[in-house]
Amino acid sequence: MAPTALNTTPHIHALLKNLHNKSLTQESTLSWPALPAQCTTEFDTIMRDKFIALDQDKCELVYHILRSINATNVVEAGTSFGVSTIYLALAVAENAKRVGSQKKGKPRVIATEKEESKATSARAHWAAAGHEVEEVIELRVGDLRETLISELGVVDFLLLDIWTPLALPALKLCQPHFRPGSVIVADNTVMAADRYQELFGYVDAEGSGFRRVTLPYSGGMDMIVYQ
Repeated sequence: MAPTALNTTPHIHALLKNLHNKSLTQESTLSWPALPAQCTTEFDTIMRDKFIALDQDKCELVYHILRSINATNVVEAGTSFGVSTIYLALAVAENAKRVGSQKKGKPRVIATEKEESKATSARAHWAAAGHEVEEVIELRVGDLRETLISELGVVDFLLLDIWTPLALPALKLCQPHFRPGSVIVADNTVMAADRYQELFGYVDAEGSGFRRVTLPYSGGMDMIVYQ
């Protein structure tokens, strides 16, 4: 059995395994090239009942990164059914115990989701995970270009598991709140490289303050560090 960075209960391990399996089953029925353009009414309608959860191995990497940088204030752009949010919350809760009073502010994961129906499902999954997960999540429902305008605090980590047209807007909203060493992770950066060009151009520009590397995960995954 492969080792896992995730430090949690057998109940949560089982819950996450079940949710990941449901997501993979749904995704196997989708033909991505035939889908309408992202962020259109037609696309949103098709995706309204789909998990599209971050892969389990990627979730575990994200958890590991959060534990490594002592992240206690995290933003997730693209919560969907709340699967990856559980990993973020577990890491933030553990870090809060470790750093104690060294960091100011309440530990939290600011989760963003446009669809109210998905938000309802996410809340149910967090409730199933338990109080430790629920109490650190602050769910903001609506267009993230509006919900991330204020009250972010110092952002240690940003997860861009969102439709690509919203990746750069989410990054720009969080950028004033990054500290040196803040980490940004973007998913499917190889599979959707053509749609990420705007984001890549921004973070790769000379003097941007960002450094980017592509990780060899399925579909690609980029880790960006704010310096």
